[in-house]
Amino acid sequence: MTDSRPLNVLFLCTGNSARSILAEAILNRLGGDRFRAWSAGSMPKGAVHPATLEILRRNGFRTEDFRSKSWEEFSGPDAPKLDFVFTVCDNAAAEVCPIWPGQPMTAHWGVPDPAAAVGNDAEIALAFADAYRQLGNRINLFVNLPMASLDRLSLQRRLDAIGKAGAGADTPT
Repeated sequence: MTDSRPLNVLFLCTGNSARSILAEAILNRLGGDRFRAWSAGSMPKGAVHPATLEILRRNGFRTEDFRSKSWEEFSGPDAPKLDFVFTVCDNAAAEVCPIWPGQPMTAHWGVPDPAAAVGNDAEIALAFADAYRQLGNRINLFVNLPMASLDRLSLQRRLDAIGKAGAGADTPT
């Protein structure tokens, strides 16, 4: 993991309308020029959830380029070489994934689905804010890993531990 190119990360979910989109945005911001993130779904909804776009806008992200897309875009010969694939929902973690060229490292970082939240507008916004916070905390841990000094097994243990980490109070900037 010591190439000079950015490390490519794919976040997977079933619908690719909320959690994986949030993770893509957060990593592209926090990762600077060290990481490049994308998101995809096994059964994409075809549209990004409006509350996803709203929380991203409130946190200073440009949202016009986000779209709900299939993971098949990342499994073909023209796809970027992936270094990491993270599932962020339990459904995608249990599904049979495509064979990713180059055997990227994988981990499950499950987060409750804010798109499934019910209640009034404030309760739904809170579910999205909580998903944003949880993903931001995990991604912050990830971008601060000493990649160059970890062997593959140690890195895998750290990735798995991040997925089990509780959600702290820090919000990504």
